[in-house]
Amino acid sequence: MAENALVNFHFKVEWGGTRIGFTEVTGLDIEQEVLEYREGASPKDAPLKIPGLRRYSNIILKRGVFKSDNEYYEWLNTIQLNSVEKRDITISLLNESHEPVVVWVVKSAWPIGLKSTNLHSTNSEIAIETLEIAHEGLRIEHT
Repeated sequence: MAENALVNFHFKVEWGGTRIGFTEVTGLDIEQEVLEYREGASPKDAPLKIPGLRRYSNIILKRGVFKSDNEYYEWLNTIQLNSVEKRDITISLLNESHEPVVVWVVKSAWPIGLKSTNLHSTNSEIAIETLEIAHEGLRIEHT
């Protein structure tokens, strides 16, 4: 079974802009709300549990900061009162041949926050920025 396990470091994100390599993607979570219902005349002493609304976590995309790369900011600047440019995003976990084996299809995503890198005069680390996106649905496909 272990030989079929997938590694999580080989992935690509198609986000509707030019090719950007991301260092980390988090928040690919789906949560199903559980509703409890009990009819007053029910002989059972416990409620029925039925599915309610589905909830999706915000997705966090991290990447290195590059000179003259403004696409993130342009997308963020499409936000106006009650309107924003929404994009479908595809996140693919790749095998050794660079083929998708698990695909997360994100529906109607839009940026809700951008966290710039920390600046520190004695560090020599790569500058990393974080984009947080909200979305309206997530579908997982195993190929």
